[in-house]
Amino acid sequence: MVGLLKNGLTRRSALTTIGAGVATLAAPSILRAASGGTIKIGFVSPITGQLSQFGETDKYTLEWVRGLLAKGLEINGKTYSVEILDRDAQSNPNRAAELAGELIQNEKVHLMIPASTTDVGLSVAEQSELFGTPCISSTAPWQAIVMPRGGANKAFDWTYHFFWGLEDIIATFVNVWKSVDTNHKVGLILPRNTDGEVWGDKKIGLPPAMRERGFEVITPSLYQPRTNDFSSQIAAFRDAGCGILGGLVYPADLRTLVNQCAQQNFKPPVVTAAAGLLFASNVEAVGNLGLGMSSEVWWTPAFPFKSSLTGESSEAIAKAWETKTGKQWTQPLGYSHAIWEIVIDTLKRSADPLSREAIRDSLKATNLQTLVGKIKFGDGPHPNVSKTPILGGQWVKGSKWPFDLKIVETSLYPIMKPEGKLEPLPWRS
Repeated sequence: MVGLLKNGLTRRSALTTIGAGVATLAAPSILRAASGGTIKIGFVSPITGQLSQFGETDKYTLEWVRGLLAKGLEINGKTYSVEILDRDAQSNPNRAAELAGELIQNEKVHLMIPASTTDVGLSVAEQSELFGTPCISSTAPWQAIVMPRGGANKAFDWTYHFFWGLEDIIATFVNVWKSVDTNHKVGLILPRNTDGEVWGDKKIGLPPAMRERGFEVITPSLYQPRTNDFSSQIAAFRDAGCGILGGLVYPADLRTLVNQCAQQNFKPPVVTAAAGLLFASNVEAVGNLGLGMSSEVWWTPAFPFKSSLTGESSEAIAKAWETKTGKQWTQPLGYSHAIWEIVIDTLKRSADPLSREAIRDSLKATNLQTLVGKIKFGDGPHPNVSKTPILGGQWVKGSKWPFDLKIVETSLYPIMKPEGKLEPLPWRS
């Protein structure tokens, strides 16, 4: 999320001067085994900063995969040690780029994993493409990783991404909204950064697609992440009589936005926000105002997919998280696990796991059923992209936990049956 996108999303901002001596999240871990050599993997995630809720599951799964690979990885009759060099991007795209450059140029990693979010994925993908290193990323709409690098009319040589796209979240949001009686006026709230620019783009973003589907879209100025004042946006939505508040709100900003909406008497019957409403802890922080709010759903324990590494169900993966952490399952957990499914599968199929070119060729040929769905490059909207399912969900009162996420929309990806229908917000304090 470096700067604003201009001129049809043609931004290219790879950093070429890389600082050395960056700190690690933890000491590098070498998983030792015999004879084959050492595979070096660079792993960059937002462990701290405003996106740290995404990095929390990355850190958890990294600990698990280190245990899984403690005795090495057998490939073509040889056993290789695996060295995972993990770094904290601190939710900063510039730092993510610096870390990636240091790992690629100085540490000579064979493969890069930008584990979560556009901030990390875009910056690391730029560096990986620039320096010829295979890279697998996720948890950002594919347009946010592809388009800013000029990917509308070309394929990339080194960088691959799996996730849903803006076209999917638009369709999901619209399907959710059409299930309730509103005036079809949407107040669109978006941040002032790469995500906001892509989501709000006049050609590929949410506004034109929503208008094509019969919604009036109110688009005031973008908000600055971590702002303390949403008054101008709320006033525009209230004055227009918006019956729906939708868009992208980061976890750190959700409570401020929701509380100010209530204080300023903007109480639409539907609030659907990407990112911030992914996490139960954010809904809990909002309190009763969060009851009934809705979000996109990437993964839940109810997903009908199993791990290709362990054979465990989505439910079992979620239960293990809750048992170890004492916290409610969280959507990024499925992707934190799936990215390692792809990495290990790629390395095991590689003709030479110590060759960046061989790993790249193996990654390109991925055809794997994972915890989040089937990953296969070449069949999607872009040669470097594989799309995964997205559903719609609503937060309701829970039994084991204060809030549960109920699936209310599955028509775009009918991998399971809806658990109910969207109910209008009670907006009680």
